[in-house]
Amino acid sequence: MTARDTHRPDTGTTPANTGSPVWRTWSERAADLASIREVLLAAFPTSLEADLVEALREDPTAWLPRLSTVAAADDGTVAGYSLLTRCHVGEAPALALGPCAVRPRHQGQGAGTAAIRAGLEAAQRSGENLVVVLGHAEYYPRFGFDRASLFGISASFEVPDENLMALSLAPSSPVPRGQIRYPAAFGV
Repeated sequence: MTARDTHRPDTGTTPANTGSPVWRTWSERAADLASIREVLLAAFPTSLEADLVEALREDPTAWLPRLSTVAAADDGTVAGYSLLTRCHVGEAPALALGPCAVRPRHQGQGAGTAAIRAGLEAAQRSGENLVVVLGHAEYYPRFGFDRASLFGISASFEVPDENLMALSLAPSSPVPRGQIRYPAAFGV
């Protein structure tokens, strides 16, 4: 898995010939917390996702600071955000992707893609093996996600098969099988 065709993690460039905005990406810093909350509040109809991120930050068994990723416009405005937190599949450690969000005025311009790719690349560099996501079946396959059921992975709650997806970051390693155990803050 690589995203170098769309940006370089932690420097965030897009190819000069695409005419696309340039997104700088980096792991969350203390100075980004208010902007991250603003992005989440702007992208979702309620504060549930913003509150979830704050609850996850307080959970030392789930929070991985290097995998909380922002994408910023060239003026430094945080435009996109993605979060990977520790979960488990069966008894094996894995990562859960989400929430992911983009400020409405930046949607459709690649900010979310840049944040997600940078987070996935950081996870891969850290030696992580598996990422699961509950999301739009049309969006996440662009990152390499496929139906989790194909890997023998399920949720503890009802979810359409096409919306629960998984991505192996280490294709030479075995993918854990079983039910996903999310951090307590997810409430599932």
